[in-house]
Amino acid sequence: MRSGAGRLTGVLGLTVALAAAPAALSVGTAGAQDMMRGVDLSSPDMTTAEMTRSEVEAMLKAAPAGHGADFSGRRLSGLDLSGLDFSGATLRAARLNHANLSHARLNAAVLDQAWALGADFVDASLVEASLFATQMAGARLDGADLSRARVGADFTGARLIGARLEKADCGADLKNQSMGLMRAVFKSADLSRTDFAGADLTLADLRFAKLPSADLSDAILRKADASGADLRGARFTGADVSGLDLDSARIDAAAVPELAGAINLNRAFRE
Repeated sequence: MRSGAGRLTGVLGLTVALAAAPAALSVGTAGAQDMMRGVDLSSPDMTTAEMTRSEVEAMLKAAPAGHGADFSGRRLSGLDLSGLDFSGATLRAARLNHANLSHARLNAAVLDQAWALGADFVDASLVEASLFATQMAGARLDGADLSRARVGADFTGARLIGARLEKADCGADLKNQSMGLMRAVFKSADLSRTDFAGADLTLADLRFAKLPSADLSDAILRKADASGADLRGARFTGADVSGLDLDSARIDAAAVPELAGAINLNRAFRE
């Protein structure tokens, strides 16, 4: 198994590569690229912590009743924060790269514009959390609960095996374009058995994602891009697939009637 530093270096390398890609590669990643442009992802600001776990716990405990602790802009990269309760906390623009937040509670927490590259959110609870323009490339969220969360994050290469995103809002914010087209990016992510039932995935980037046995029942997939994705065993009952791009995707032949509104359906591989 690689060391923590080695894994972080690999994730940072992936993110640097994404930042260096031409802007025309994908309009969906434009906002993420803008955030990374000019940022030294190997600098101490992005890789070290300014607090200890004990200090984080003290801040959580000292937060006024009914108000979550404020960690905006804090450097918390690499910390073991597993099992802590950040419910209602503000972590806007915080640095959480390669931090361990497994089994942590972040219900209704604000992680907008936070950096969590390669972070561990396995079995964490992020119910109704806000992840707008959050950088989570290579993060691990197996079994995490993001039900009803606002998810406009970049999960490129992340793992969300068995994660719950029921009724999550992963759709593009077409009314707010100041940062470019911000949407959920799951490019090359492992979404096996992930529950997207009732989720809004309008314009989401699902290119080359793995979605075997994913539940997309009643999900909104309007104009989402699932080209090259593995959708075998995925359930689409009641889903809105109008404009869903299935170019070179792998699908079950039995699912074709439910995918009738998709584009490039004739270019999908049916099994």
